[in-house]
Amino acid sequence: MTLAAKISLGCIADDYTGASDLANTLTRAGLRTVQTIGVPADDLKLPEVDAVVVSLKSRSIEAGLAVSRSRAAGKWLRGRGASHVLFKICSTFDSTDAGNIGPVMDALRADCGEAVVLVTPAFPETGRTVYQGNLFVGAVPLNESPLKDHPLNPMHDSNLVRVLARQSKTQIDLVDLATLTRGAEAVRARLAELSGKGIGAAIIDAVFDRDLETIGLVAVEHRLSVGASGIGLGLARALVSTGKVKSATTSSDRGAAVGGQAACLAGSCSQATLQQIANAERVMPVLHLDPDRILTGPSETQRALDWAKERLSQGPVLIASSATPADVAALQARHGRDAAGQAIEQTMADIAESLVKSGVRRLIIAGGETSGAVVDRLRIPGFLVGAEIAAGVPVLRAVGAEAGDMLLALKSGNFGGPEFFSDALGLMR
Repeated sequence: MTLAAKISLGCIADDYTGASDLANTLTRAGLRTVQTIGVPADDLKLPEVDAVVVSLKSRSIEAGLAVSRSRAAGKWLRGRGASHVLFKICSTFDSTDAGNIGPVMDALRADCGEAVVLVTPAFPETGRTVYQGNLFVGAVPLNESPLKDHPLNPMHDSNLVRVLARQSKTQIDLVDLATLTRGAEAVRARLAELSGKGIGAAIIDAVFDRDLETIGLVAVEHRLSVGASGIGLGLARALVSTGKVKSATTSSDRGAAVGGQAACLAGSCSQATLQQIANAERVMPVLHLDPDRILTGPSETQRALDWAKERLSQGPVLIASSATPADVAALQARHGRDAAGQAIEQTMADIAESLVKSGVRRLIIAGGETSGAVVDRLRIPGFLVGAEIAAGVPVLRAVGAEAGDMLLALKSGNFGGPEFFSDALGLMR
């Protein structure tokens, strides 16, 4: 891949839906943005852009592998001129005590020689705030939210200083809201103080949207930051306000219509996705897969494909492997957490691959792990960011896909309104 100019902001995202969320946020803030799947090949042709978001499926894999993939992405981005790299994580800080946020942060920090790194998953627009180092989901601490039942990375501690300290080899401290509200100079002074004490990373509070702008102004002066799309918004606004990037005008031309058949695949078990699936049943055929049958052989995949074949000519369909937290826990108890998760992800990827081969050109995927498995299987190297379906979820136009022109939407489990699937189909023409 050859860019016409150096990129101003490089981003490494630990899953595909989070990458779409970030790419959408950067685009809204005026940065010309492309999302790639994995570290791009040198011959992938992309337009001139301000930011590149390299999507990795590294959130829940073995920590050493997450580190090596993230370092490769960082090296590629630095080689294209990115003076600042954002390691984009989930706004609910999904990570076990073994990683992967801490180990990846440590490696990227060592590679770029940064003294102290600002870290925050806050994004008030989506109900994620940090106060005194504690992450809140809406009005409740993280450990009291539905994320405590996440099937892969259950979160039982809302204090991010403690959470990150259990993962990282460096010392972790806090930049509190009182410091932040005094402005960028106060934050800079606090970071200098922490650096002098050998502190390598600092959780920074953020409660209001304006807090992100202050954080962005300080973070962009460093070589590395860690956080969700909120800090990405702050970085983008800082690049525009300081004149380092000229704000791009969002084009009304989002490309030619793709048409073709449309399908939705849901693997997320979040409360939001479960409600979205229930609402979709009023307007389209919905098939609920049997997770136990998925674990015992390919018959469930074939059942789904036969079911879809009978209905796709009449309109969109939805195939769901989603289940309640109690059902997921029971399935994991019977088959093992990793075995159950991998089998379901690969089944959804098998279904997506067959649907695309049969003519589906518009795909809506709910769930980060499901999205990663599907996009990997379809071997799509990158996306151009289009219209916003819901906060953090844009329409994505495939670049370099083997199947040709395609539109996709990749949704994190908790994102989108009650009618998300209908809303997405309305924008994906």
